[in-house]
Amino acid sequence: MIERDSTSISPKATEHMQSESTARENKNQGEQEHRSKLSDPFIVMLIAGLCCLLWGSAYPSIKLGYVAFHILPEDIASKYVFAGYRFSLAGILLLLLYRVGFRRKPKLSGREWAGLSMLGVLQTGLQYMFFYVGVANTTGVKGSIMNATTTFFSVVLAHFIYKNDKLSRNKIIGCVIGFIGVIIVNFHADLLTFSFSFTGEGFIIMAALVFSVTAIYAKRLTGTIDVMMITGVSLLVGGLVLTLLGLSLGGQVTHFTWESTLNLVYLALLSSVAFCLWNLLLKYNKVGKVSVYNFLIPIFGALLSALFLGETIWELKNLVALILVSVGIYLVNRVHALRMTKSR
Repeated sequence: MIERDSTSISPKATEHMQSESTARENKNQGEQEHRSKLSDPFIVMLIAGLCCLLWGSAYPSIKLGYVAFHILPEDIASKYVFAGYRFSLAGILLLLLYRVGFRRKPKLSGREWAGLSMLGVLQTGLQYMFFYVGVANTTGVKGSIMNATTTFFSVVLAHFIYKNDKLSRNKIIGCVIGFIGVIIVNFHADLLTFSFSFTGEGFIIMAALVFSVTAIYAKRLTGTIDVMMITGVSLLVGGLVLTLLGLSLGGQVTHFTWESTLNLVYLALLSSVAFCLWNLLLKYNKVGKVSVYNFLIPIFGALLSALFLGETIWELKNLVALILVSVGIYLVNRVHALRMTKSR
């Protein structure tokens, strides 16, 4: 065996190796600086709060979109077309960012494409078939609080699927407190009469359940596929499904004005922007540190619905429900965060 002495390497090759080494060091240094900034608690709070604000604003924005596009309450088909346009546009924006902004080329097998398409049909298509009808048949305040059941469904499902994510006493307490809040918000102001519509509040809960179930499948896909790619494709496929379904049922979205167009663009942007920012935080922080801010979504949703839709939020039962749901979500996520801290 012939050994190569280091002196046999040409000066040009040595210079090239040193250049590569310097580049790697600069890249690692830049990565560490990036990580330190996005791990700063104040920065995490600002970005996570912005994401929750965007997601919470979806409730009044959807209802305002129905008005801007002249979509009548009983016109379910046109609601599907409206949702389809939103998610198709959001998916296209994410995939363009993935390809042009980050200069990445999707390299997926046929099986992976099939998995992403199935996720799009279920997580975006089926979920928002329920969600868009449910939002139309309830108030934005109630809808935002009812949709918080997503967190509690996820916790219960995780108990039966993951060995390292079992229900604890504190998790159970958090879920019970949150569900009590969901029940209270369905009472009238006198707290004596119960009001629950299957195609309103019921559909919101169904949408939350669908999302929780499909999120487990999405988590499996993240093991081999980039998260941005997963979301971009699933949004686009689901958006196309909703659009085609709505059109086949006779729906249409034709009243395009500056107001209605800006509403549609905003809904698409909030989906893509919030997703990108949220996952950027997850990349540089522990899940529990970020997910603890989820309790802000129903709060922002209720406040913005009251502000832009003129809905009443200052009723005792709404305030009590908001507090209970927020405390429940906080307890569930806080327990998870503490456990992850101890395990490190």
